[in-house]
Amino acid sequence: MIYELRIYECLPGRLPALLNRFAEHTLAIWDKHGIKQAGFFTTIVGESSQRLTYLIAWESLADREVKWKAFTTDPAWLKVRDESERDGQILFNISSQLLSPTAFSAVK
Repeated sequence: MIYELRIYECLPGRLPALLNRFAEHTLAIWDKHGIKQAGFFTTIVGESSQRLTYLIAWESLADREVKWKAFTTDPAWLKVRDESERDGQILFNISSQLLSPTAFSAVK
């Protein structure tokens, strides 16, 4: 199992639109493609309160490649993304890291 840490930096005031997009649309599309989230977090104390941090659990790098491509090219996702940005762009930066749990990690 590997984990992907993704950090989305929102433009000022746009975090609610991103949270709504995930809650109302994105997670259902992920379910369709077998993408498993391992947690979503907003920042209480830190560099930015306009940040969404989340983890995705993948079986392998190959699993990620197949499922992420299917998701990012899904017409339902493209429609949701475009509609959610009718009032303007939501994100100004996305960072991603692929992580492997250590032998002593509580998460395997």
